[in-house]
Amino acid sequence: MRIGELSARTDTPRRLLRYYEEQGLILSSRCANGYRAYDEQTVDRVVQIRGLLDAGLPTRIIKQILPCLDKPRVIHFSDATPEMLATLESERDRMSERIAFLTRNRDAIAEYLEAVRAG
Repeated sequence: MRIGELSARTDTPRRLLRYYEEQGLILSSRCANGYRAYDEQTVDRVVQIRGLLDAGLPTRIIKQILPCLDKPRVIHFSDATPEMLATLESERDRMSERIAFLTRNRDAIAEYLEAVRAG
């Protein structure tokens, strides 16, 4: 697929897709006319990248953990620095706190809706 279709399917501006490619987060091939061409798996990859960015991870960390998201997981990681591990632990903990907060809010809304409908 071309960049316009990838952009539409992932709701990601073309500019960001080009940036992801420059950062080595996604790959494209080139058509004879020079246009970028992406395979179907790139859609899922872009969604993963967007989710990790939304969670606050920088692209340098995302680039290192993207192989963990691929199947099968037979990759050995020798470049994991203590700084990267500490960053990931911190981000994981922050995400867990956010999930707990969102869960509490969801449950409160569900309780409210149940009370209103019962009542």
